[in-house]
Amino acid sequence: MLAAAAVIGLFWPSAPARAEEGMWTFETFPLARVNAAYGLRLDQAWLDRVRGAAVRLNGCSGSILSPEGLVLTNAHCVAPCLQDLTERRQADMETGFAAAARDEERTCPGQTADVLVDVQDVTDRMTAAAADQDGATLLQVLYRTEEAIKQEACGGDARFTCQVVDFHHGGRYALYKYRTYRDVRLVFTPEPSVSSFGGDPDNFNFPRYSLDFAFLRLYDDDRPAATPQNLRWSSAAPREGEPTFVAGNPAMTLRQLTSAQLLRQRDQGLPILVGQLAELRGRLLQYSETGSRQAEAAATALAGVENSYKVVNGQLSALLDDDLIQAKRAEEDELRQAAAADPALVDMMDDRRGDPWTVIARAQTAARDLYPTFRQLEAAAGSGSGLYSYARVIVRVSQERAKPPEERRPGYSDAYFAAVARKLAIDKPIQSDLERLNLTFWLQKTRELLTVDDPNVRALLGDESPEALAERLVKGTRLDDPDMRVAMLAMTPDELAATGDPMIAFVMANDMAAQLARTEWELAVEAPVTRAQEQIARARFAVYGDEVAPDATFTLRLSYGKVAGWTQGRRTVEPFTRVAGLYDRATDAAPFRLPESWVEARETMNPQTPFAYVTTNDIAGGNSGSPVLNARGEVIGTAFDGNIHAIAGTFAYDERLNRTVALSTTVMTEALRDVYHQTHLLKELGQR
Repeated sequence: MLAAAAVIGLFWPSAPARAEEGMWTFETFPLARVNAAYGLRLDQAWLDRVRGAAVRLNGCSGSILSPEGLVLTNAHCVAPCLQDLTERRQADMETGFAAAARDEERTCPGQTADVLVDVQDVTDRMTAAAADQDGATLLQVLYRTEEAIKQEACGGDARFTCQVVDFHHGGRYALYKYRTYRDVRLVFTPEPSVSSFGGDPDNFNFPRYSLDFAFLRLYDDDRPAATPQNLRWSSAAPREGEPTFVAGNPAMTLRQLTSAQLLRQRDQGLPILVGQLAELRGRLLQYSETGSRQAEAAATALAGVENSYKVVNGQLSALLDDDLIQAKRAEEDELRQAAAADPALVDMMDDRRGDPWTVIARAQTAARDLYPTFRQLEAAAGSGSGLYSYARVIVRVSQERAKPPEERRPGYSDAYFAAVARKLAIDKPIQSDLERLNLTFWLQKTRELLTVDDPNVRALLGDESPEALAERLVKGTRLDDPDMRVAMLAMTPDELAATGDPMIAFVMANDMAAQLARTEWELAVEAPVTRAQEQIARARFAVYGDEVAPDATFTLRLSYGKVAGWTQGRRTVEPFTRVAGLYDRATDAAPFRLPESWVEARETMNPQTPFAYVTTNDIAGGNSGSPVLNARGEVIGTAFDGNIHAIAGTFAYDERLNRTVALSTTVMTEALRDVYHQTHLLKELGQR
């Protein structure tokens, strides 16, 4: 991490992009640059074909591989589905899942799949509406304009989802219209012991041997969806130096934040998060050790917390290297100087609101005071408790629905109400032990961070301990019943209060304080930063144009690169691992224990088959499950991780060290044929 941060200034992303840097929108993908660099002839038809087959899943990505809705993604992306099906006795966490026929494919509760079908630039409309607005009015105007644009494009058609995407922090806005599939079923996923082989010790490392792939299927009107836009599967082994493309939905990067914003993340936001994740990880591990049932119940949550801890700790390590902050300040000075040389930009940057970098720095001072309360009461309230989340959304919808539309808080539209109703109706198993663990943890950390005498803490706890309060709320609530959730959603605030549900009553008693914390944050931090970032974005566009890729927003992006290892100091890492290495690394103990199916197949598997490989593609969290494509647009792998240096990619990209880790289609094909005997899937993929 220190080596990555030390050279990070050489590749700072707010200046024109270099080499393989950038998670590009399909509208601004630098075709000419890529074709010139790699000697290719990619065209708009190539881009359209890839875009039409890319899928956004819950927190992950995927790709359509057949005319009947077959989707490739990662096994860790379907782990919550496998756990839900296991609890319903429709699957087994130990053995994975394999549907022998279409009627055996099982619905993943709550899983949706979005396919981008249309993009429209709405920058002029958004900026014109917000011109000369500040504070709460600015946020309200932006929200109302977004809602109007989405309503015009999607109406009440549940087949589609519309989203207004903010690129470059206010520099450009686009309407993204998706075809949304709400019936998504599990087709195949390997045993978790091989799909997550190596576990947390191998996470963000390479060499790697996780068979991290799975298949879902999109359904429409209870039939496999017709998906004429699909990608071709190639089982050919990738070659070192071969151009590669990753199409997916990176969740978040912070490359266009100012140095003041990064310093607050370094000094406050990330340390709080690192400490809380470390402790939560310990509690989940302790709970897992109390029995096999508990270990199975906590498996998905623990994997998520361990992954998040490693990411956030790596991000903090990157920001602790002062070279990164100094590089950012140098980039800001460069943009300031370029703007000062253009009279039109001078007027824009020095309007009545003041210098935008100064405005943002002032907002960070306010943020330091407001953040602990905002985080604990609003942004991170409940600490992963599903029951608390249900109660809060029900209470807030009830309160906002009673208001005229023009008086509602941003986000509370009729379309949102309908989406909430669909979500609450999903019958997902509730783990009471984990609910108590999460609620107790949140209440304890809130008391610790805000202090015992804080009025909000006293209001939350009253005379109860965090443990006793969590026990009472979880034991007494009826929100584990989807029918009850739907019924409560239709109630007025008075009717909700009359139910006597303790979780509902708890939220109703404390939600005003949470809403106040949000309002204070919006006025002191979000509103001034939104306006100032727009000024900076406009200046950046004037100076650099579209030579800079926007920060990731969990919307569809395309990155380019090549198959390549890396050298750090005296260590050179080759770009491939092979099947033989999997067996060499296997032991009799988790997380390096192979399932029996792979032990039995050892003699039939080709030891030289490429297993995983690394590329220079620029990706981020959310890209999990993204297809890795060759220049012909064929799928040659699925991205499932980055190396340890890629964690610093949140803030900057280093072409010498940052790597995407992908699972090869070559090993997936052999596994489907020789380990799992999934001949019907191979046939659907066009393989023998």
